[in-house]
Amino acid sequence: MASSRSSSLSSPTMIPVLFLLCAHSATAAANYGGGGHLATGAGGDDGFSCFTRMFSFGDSITDTGNSATISPNASFNRLPYGETFFGRPTGRYSDGRLIVDFLAERLELPFLTPFLRGRETAAAEDFRHGANFAVGGATALRREFFEEMGLDLTNIPPYSLDVQVEWFKSVLHSLASADKERKKIMSKSMFIMGEIGGNDYNQPFFQNRSFINEIKPLVPKVISKIENAIKVLIDLGAKTIIVPGNFPIGCVPGYLGMFRNKLSPKDYDVFGCIKWLNDFSEYHNHALKRMMHRIPHDPTITILYGDYYNTALEITRHPAIHGFKREIVFVACYKDGNSSMNLCPDPSTHISWDGLHLTEAAYKFVAHHMLHGPYLLNRPYLLNDFMYY
Repeated sequence: MASSRSSSLSSPTMIPVLFLLCAHSATAAANYGGGGHLATGAGGDDGFSCFTRMFSFGDSITDTGNSATISPNASFNRLPYGETFFGRPTGRYSDGRLIVDFLAERLELPFLTPFLRGRETAAAEDFRHGANFAVGGATALRREFFEEMGLDLTNIPPYSLDVQVEWFKSVLHSLASADKERKKIMSKSMFIMGEIGGNDYNQPFFQNRSFINEIKPLVPKVISKIENAIKVLIDLGAKTIIVPGNFPIGCVPGYLGMFRNKLSPKDYDVFGCIKWLNDFSEYHNHALKRMMHRIPHDPTITILYGDYYNTALEITRHPAIHGFKREIVFVACYKDGNSSMNLCPDPSTHISWDGLHLTEAAYKFVAHHMLHGPYLLNRPYLLNDFMYY
């Protein structure tokens, strides 16, 4: 089965994307006295370590340990979480590495330090290669907004996107005291803005709120929060920002189970996904791309759309050719519990890890195709799965 898996992240066909990103980074860095060298990262001399740091924001798709710092006894901080790559739980909501980990590896950067874990030591050294501000369950909108909606806040942490951006500002000031030095750091850093927004919809869905009257109207509010965060980063000097869209939630086992026996056959597509839920994911993603297009920025700034939606659909619709088993496309590898009997024998053949999050194998596929995917000719200015603005 391993032979049909997508090629590793070191594939030379990634060169065009990374070269263009590095070229933008080098040009921007030169403007702040940082030189124009491409190989300025944490390791290697192959010309792809052009970013000295990476900073990420988001939720459990990207969280590498912030939630575990807050709740060390939570289920996601126990085996079998983390077993595939790390051999131990790390606070990641998967059996191994996440998309952000694969991107860090390809950029020759260390895995990002979770902000809350690094803050415990109060040392700027912990963030010299970047930081991860993502928190499991985090929302784009503030927690108070959902309180006003009357939602149960048990699974909505007080670490919204606004809070994460403030955390970033504190790290930036710890790294450099002078504005010019901070601008230089910004220009040589890659920023991953999300995925964020999924939980803004998940919580009302899980609490049986009206889709038409309460959930769908959240989209413009969520997009506005993401837009504001991007603008803050640009104002601080960011030059390279990746903004991923949402996954096709109509193919997520957790949603399929929630709506089981509540829908008719016409609500499903030929692959078994719920059509109107995937339409909703696309509604969010189209709004996100329209927002990105209207953000004013100069030519030294690159804002890219990361297409999580279509990469996830690819392995859902054609699992076998990518090393996944067709018969378990909608079956979670791990069903949360305290027994190893709840664990599948081979996570690498599953797309879903726990019903809401993906396996390391699936995240690797998404990361790989963010850098070199099959959609080169789909849209103007699209290079692989990145949309340039």
